[in-house]
Amino acid sequence: MIHKFAQSLLVLGGARSGKSRFAQMQAEALPGQLVYIATAQAFDAEMEDRIARHRAVRGARWRTVDAPLALAGAILAESRPDSVVLVDCLTLWASNLLLCEEDVAAAIAGLTAAIANAPGKIIFVTNEVGLGIVPDNALARRFRDIAGDINQAVAACVDSAIFVAAGLPMVLK
Repeated sequence: MIHKFAQSLLVLGGARSGKSRFAQMQAEALPGQLVYIATAQAFDAEMEDRIARHRAVRGARWRTVDAPLALAGAILAESRPDSVVLVDCLTLWASNLLLCEEDVAAAIAGLTAAIANAPGKIIFVTNEVGLGIVPDNALARRFRDIAGDINQAVAACVDSAIFVAAGLPMVLK
């Protein structure tokens, strides 16, 4: 399913829900240069392998930009009227902000401003982490709260939002 969206799209779902695949299909269905902004950081061999597999699946049409923290700046630097920027994923970005003790409110404000000012199409991928049980420790609860705050802020300012479960997209907005 190709979803028509004006300028910006948020794709949410659980782990292994098919959200990244869905977002990539949406981007590849559009004309223009494809830019993948990656927020993941490889701290171990398994993650290095995972990142390499993801790059291979994207193919030659994609250009990858790593932005584990400076996401708003990367969006503004890479977005063009004839481009499609895919950010994968906001959840890892939330983790990076938390672990580096960044000012989360300022980062979210910068991200929403970047969305408003990006001249090209932009697609965001994120995990919906609020559907499970309440985490049993303060760090996990803080992460859940930050991810939820980011998701709500981005959902409020994008044109469209889709929830993916078991590979099936459900239009939210």
